[in-house]
Amino acid sequence: MIHKGKKEKVQTVSRSGSPALSQKLPPIELLTPTLKSGTSVRESLQQRRTIREIGDKKLPLQVLSNLLWAACGVNRKNGPFGIPGRTAASASNSQEIDLYVVTEEGVHLYDPFHHILVPVIAGDMRDLAIGQGQAKLVANAPVHLIYIADVHKLSHTSGYQEPGLRDSEIQKSYYYVDTGLIAGNVYLFAASQGLASWFHNCNRSGLAATLKLRADQRVLFGQTVGYPVKK
Repeated sequence: MIHKGKKEKVQTVSRSGSPALSQKLPPIELLTPTLKSGTSVRESLQQRRTIREIGDKKLPLQVLSNLLWAACGVNRKNGPFGIPGRTAASASNSQEIDLYVVTEEGVHLYDPFHHILVPVIAGDMRDLAIGQGQAKLVANAPVHLIYIADVHKLSHTSGYQEPGLRDSEIQKSYYYVDTGLIAGNVYLFAASQGLASWFHNCNRSGLAATLKLRADQRVLFGQTVGYPVKK
């Protein structure tokens, strides 16, 4: 999707999955982020931790909207190289990490420029969003984030075209670091809101096949978010 600004450069959001697969899954219009509530940055850092026991209570739409914006939403219209800036940094502002959102209803792709969830495929794919042997811990958790690198964006960024952006090994170091920056935002947001979060492996080959990804897209990791199980 393309940002509506007439003169601004934007990165496009890669889409995968055929329209036939997503036709029964509606888009989700996210709400304007409201981040006035919650703890301070210092308190969030103190409380940041991995919580693997996550319940099945669904996140309110406002909380989901805030979560996705905090993860990698647009926080300024004029970022580096004339591209809208995001809450998480990326190499040459290439913004090569796409955030897929897996719920009980299906898989959506987060479009940060319009702050909506674009339907990709209907159906409960949550078992693919979790690594082998880990499913029982968060099998029914409401939201699983999947980090997918679009290598094409690195080598064709509108930002500074440094030689490393076309080197496969350097590309790998960039997209792993950039994933970590987004995941860190998610952890801090979760800590500030009393949510549980767990960064983990996922079924990479299963997701790549189900989402019909291109050869230059890489499934990297998953991150589950929800309410902690009360003990």
